[in-house]
Amino acid sequence: MQTRPGAGDTRPAGRAHDRGTDPLQGRLLDGRYRIGPRIARGGMASVHEALDVRLDRTVAVKIMHAGLSDAGGHDDHDFAARFVREARAAARLSHPHIVAVHDQGDDDGTVFLVMELVSGHTLRDTIAKESPMSPTRALALIEPVVSALAAAHRAGLIHRDVKPENVLISDDGQVKVADFGLAKAVSSETQHTTQGVLIGTVSYLAPELVVDGRADERADVYAVGVLLYELLTGVKPHEGETPIAVAYKHVHHDVPPPSARVPGLPPYVDALVARATTRDRTRRPADATVLLRQVHRVSQALGERLYDDPELTQDLLPPTGPVGASTTTDDLSGWEPSWEPHPDQQPGAAPDGEPGPDLREPTTMMPVLGPPPPPLAPPRRTETAASRSARPTRPAPPRQVRRRRRRGPLLLVVALLLALGLGGGAFWYGWARYTTSPTVVGQEQSQAESMLGDADLEVAYADAVYDPDLPAGTVVSADPGGGSRLMPGDTVTLTLSLGELLVPTVRGLDEDAAQDALIDKQLEFGTSTGRWSETAAPGTVLGSDPKAGVEVEPGTTVDLIVSKGKRPIPVGHWEGEPRDDAVAALEERGLVGEVVEERYDDSVEAGRVISQSPSSGTLTKGQTVRLVVSRGPELVKVPNVYLYGVKDAEKAMREAGFETTVEDAPGGFGLGYVTRSDPGFGSQARRGSTITLFVV
Repeated sequence: MQTRPGAGDTRPAGRAHDRGTDPLQGRLLDGRYRIGPRIARGGMASVHEALDVRLDRTVAVKIMHAGLSDAGGHDDHDFAARFVREARAAARLSHPHIVAVHDQGDDDGTVFLVMELVSGHTLRDTIAKESPMSPTRALALIEPVVSALAAAHRAGLIHRDVKPENVLISDDGQVKVADFGLAKAVSSETQHTTQGVLIGTVSYLAPELVVDGRADERADVYAVGVLLYELLTGVKPHEGETPIAVAYKHVHHDVPPPSARVPGLPPYVDALVARATTRDRTRRPADATVLLRQVHRVSQALGERLYDDPELTQDLLPPTGPVGASTTTDDLSGWEPSWEPHPDQQPGAAPDGEPGPDLREPTTMMPVLGPPPPPLAPPRRTETAASRSARPTRPAPPRQVRRRRRRGPLLLVVALLLALGLGGGAFWYGWARYTTSPTVVGQEQSQAESMLGDADLEVAYADAVYDPDLPAGTVVSADPGGGSRLMPGDTVTLTLSLGELLVPTVRGLDEDAAQDALIDKQLEFGTSTGRWSETAAPGTVLGSDPKAGVEVEPGTTVDLIVSKGKRPIPVGHWEGEPRDDAVAALEERGLVGEVVEERYDDSVEAGRVISQSPSSGTLTKGQTVRLVVSRGPELVKVPNVYLYGVKDAEKAMREAGFETTVEDAPGGFGLGYVTRSDPGFGSQARRGSTITLFVV
């Protein structure tokens, strides 16, 4: 199966399309991309497999539906602009867990986006097959998603549509986040949705997106928390008959602990979900980098088989005290949506008859819920000249007239004082009682604390982050930011810089300690490669790639080089080989050939190896192979037994180590005396050989 790398709200299209039903198939876009079968189709675009004829590679091409590029509107309603923004946003991100964008273009009105093709399936398929899954499995799937979002947040981008359909899993198990088409740079101009329309997936929307459309990194964190809940339980935390009903539940109800549905989960897993999905965004992790750190801590606890870690659970639970102004408070119970679909209204049509969101779909667009209008004051009764003339008149006593004249200036003074009081109160409650948060980004910690203290504000700290552009101890970000109107005593959460991130020195550590050192530095462990070492024990880290001291970005994958111990060297077989040749060959291998014995051997030529120890297998550099070398057969001098009697001659030969045979000498007289031998007297002969005695 081929998986599309993001197509908005997509529905699998399969490969049943041919050129008769899909006019795009076979078309050559921009003179380069030959369009193949459709992989997926969404509300604004379809995704096709295609061939890049220039580079001869298979890619995925996301093509906007015909007519949408001509849609009018502003910001998010401008679909063509969103396509271009997606290309630019995703092109800024280079991360192993983010689908890469290769190209973007417009071919005669056909707007398209070229991305890498991921062969595999979506996380939605995995949820359908495996959920509810173990916490270890769930975090293994969530961690690369959080790592990808952390890279985007560091680049100043938020995804805004995190959901299982936008998480792709390749056939080799690699997890990638797709579809940054809703992504925007985080700035004061991009905090709100466009014209009251909220874009995203209702089941994963943060409450503040539903209420006022404000999106920052913490909206992505909330979506990841909902996604983790779904992996652990197999269901979404909030469900309803309509998207509005689901959105209301996100606003009014906390995400329940996963253990309520799947008993037996560790408490710190519940705490992680609660922290990421708390309705008050000021109590959530500031961004995905902070969440990634928390995910690593939970994964480590699971790896240590800890069912309960009270300290970790307490650290992860959302703070209970006042943290800051929340965009989603519990006083929203009386809020109503801006509009409701009329029973006769067609899906996809707004109340005014203009095209609107399709409420049959659990995703795409829905209206932002705003605060209710203030209650209407009762109508003021006003008098006209006619009504005054119609009233019956009564003559007033002269003293009453004089009293009204004296009360006139007094009433005027009271009215002025009342106006001043009301105006002062309005000024106080609407403006004067607030303080303005100073801009402390780029300031040193002590200076920032002093500036916030002067503004009557409290200081809290999020987890520090690495930032190569700011020295250690400098403020990277503040929440709320500079210029925000706050109440005296409110808390501003600062994120400090750890300075540039350098790969730590892991040489000499064991592999587990080296991995912990990388995690502590907000780096990811990749793979371990074994290498022979004559000095380091097996399992000892020899180095890393990138090397120690190299500046990297948080989340960078670091591979380790680990010792496999000393290299094994084959001993070889040297029996029968000349001694000098065997010793030289062993030295070339890094071994020592030592002659431990030389002995006579009737079957092995002198100077050759009779035996070795060890006789086979392997040794390590510098170890010894012991050799036994032949001196050849042992030679003995033939005794001189001239004129010995036969018996005496045979005895002498036996004592010398020889065997004997007796023959009569030519012309002998039968006297029985030895006159010669073969071999001759005094010559050298091999011990045990036979000597012939000639007798006269």
